[in-house]
Amino acid sequence: MASTVSRSVPLLLINRTRFPDAAFRDLQLAVADHATLERVLEWGRTHVPPRRVEEIITQDEFTHDVLVRLDNSQYLAYGVT
Repeated sequence: MASTVSRSVPLLLINRTRFPDAAFRDLQLAVADHATLERVLEWGRTHVPPRRVEEIITQDEFTHDVLVRLDNSQYLAYGVT
C-alpha cells in the first residue's frame, strides 16, 4: 500500500515592497504553509474578494512565477517548479 508523505518546506518570503514590519510578519504567517500551489489557491478563495492567480510567467520549461494580487499595487510572486 502506498502512502503520501507531507513535509513542511520553509517558505522564503522577501519583503521587496517595504511592508511595515508588523504587516510583513502577518503576511509571513498567512503564507507559511503555502508549500503547494493547491494551498495557495485554497488560501486565496478564503478572502473577499478572492485572491486569484493574476498571471503565470514561464521562466523555462520547468520553472514558472505565479503572481497573486494582494492589493492594487502589491503581488505575491511564487517561484514554482
